[in-house]
Amino acid sequence: MGIGPVEAASALSTALARREYRLVVNVGLAGAFDGAARLGDGVVVIDDVMELDLESGAPIALPPGETIVAKANSDPELASQLHAKGFPLLRGVTVARVTSSEETAKRLARDLDAQVESMEGFAALRAAQRAGVRAIELRGISNRCGLRSSSNWDFPAGIAGLRRILDAFFELASVEEIRR
Repeated sequence: MGIGPVEAASALSTALARREYRLVVNVGLAGAFDGAARLGDGVVVIDDVMELDLESGAPIALPPGETIVAKANSDPELASQLHAKGFPLLRGVTVARVTSSEETAKRLARDLDAQVESMEGFAALRAAQRAGVRAIELRGISNRCGLRSSSNWDFPAGIAGLRRILDAFFELASVEEIRR
């Protein structure tokens, strides 16, 4: 699908325009803000936001009748089923660059109530939402958000967490297919 929100949205929109899908599953690695998740956890991102405002945090002045959509959600039924299997439901923020300072990490966690960060989540969920297709975002935690020297990047742990949540998801998907 590509790295970053533009690549994710454009690739997914192209795929959704070419044929009909019943579900979009956006998977990948994510960083966790302090206390939200441990390295190696598999998590469901229940909703994902993107900063679409002024650098100061103030809203953008828009012409009358125009709105900004800055939040998209995972399918609540699938998320609930994975939560029942022990996977946490966390709030995400999609960024175009990796957070590398404690100041930015604290601001994103505080101002956006973010618990994890990725580079594609909001874009994929929003593209699916616009196409009328259910979607879910699943992540493996590979690092702590903040200062690069203390972020403890561990790709194998993140992939292991992602593998655990995907195994649980595919068990659900198999059961759901049998029901249809």
